[in-house]
Amino acid sequence: MKVLFLTGPTACGKTEYAIRIARDCGGEIVSADSMQLYKYMDIGSAKPTPEERAQAKHWLVDEIDPKTPFNVSDYQKLARSYIAEIASRGKLPIVSGGTGLYINALLYDMDFSAPKGDDGFRQRVWQECGEDPQKVHERLRSLDPDAAEAIHPNNVKRMLRAIERLEHGEAKLAAFTDIETPYPDYDSLLIGLDRDRGELYDRIDRRVDKILEAGLEDEVRSLMAKGFTSKDIAMKGIGYKEVIDCLSEGRPIEEAAELIRKNTRHYARRQLIWLRRYPQMHWVTLQGDAFDEEAYGRMKETITTWLKNGR
Repeated sequence: MKVLFLTGPTACGKTEYAIRIARDCGGEIVSADSMQLYKYMDIGSAKPTPEERAQAKHWLVDEIDPKTPFNVSDYQKLARSYIAEIASRGKLPIVSGGTGLYINALLYDMDFSAPKGDDGFRQRVWQECGEDPQKVHERLRSLDPDAAEAIHPNNVKRMLRAIERLEHGEAKLAAFTDIETPYPDYDSLLIGLDRDRGELYDRIDRRVDKILEAGLEDEVRSLMAKGFTSKDIAMKGIGYKEVIDCLSEGRPIEEAAELIRKNTRHYARRQLIWLRRYPQMHWVTLQGDAFDEEAYGRMKETITTWLKNGR
């Protein structure tokens, strides 16, 4: 089946272009964003607005309770089921988002089961890290930054297995990225959106200002009142972790704002590094805040040519 992937760094404009493609090509959108899938987390995740969701059907947006354990394996199962459902009705599935491992999980035959190994060693590492996935990820990063980039922080089993292999003397896992056999059910087209770096960072800074003005602090306070803490996986997302730390420690919210800007820029850079590994990606550079009709025309031409072979 035909599956279109529209990706790019945070704040580059994916939502606007995905909706336009969905409207023009008869498609529905499956989110590949690891934060927008959570309920109650609308502002900090820059979730599509109700008005935007009314223009095109969105899947895996506002669906998962943040207290529910959810990893990339769960994402793969749900997203593939939604893609099949969309295609069965003659619609074009459009996977839109910038979470690299989610995209990988759909493009390739990835096995997320824990490989055989020393269960006792992995349990000790888990306990030494305070049963905190973020600390496990930091430990992996200290051993092999490339492996840390390749394994999602939510995928605790794979992180622990990678740490086990590294600490038992194996060479660095630079190839630990799971780009293996393409998933045979999909005829995929990948379109990557990019912008001039200065323009992208300016958009990031303005987005941070916007979400703070929209009430991110109040949203985080509401989540804390529901019992969420910095230990919850959902609270590790950029925007949430900085604000919850400031509130918990009694520091000014302005400190969180600057950290969110800095961390989001770093995240965008990591996203681009990840996405540029795909040789089949069709890159399109956007310009300006207004909808870039010229760039969209190039996208539309590429999509139309690809669709001519039938769905």
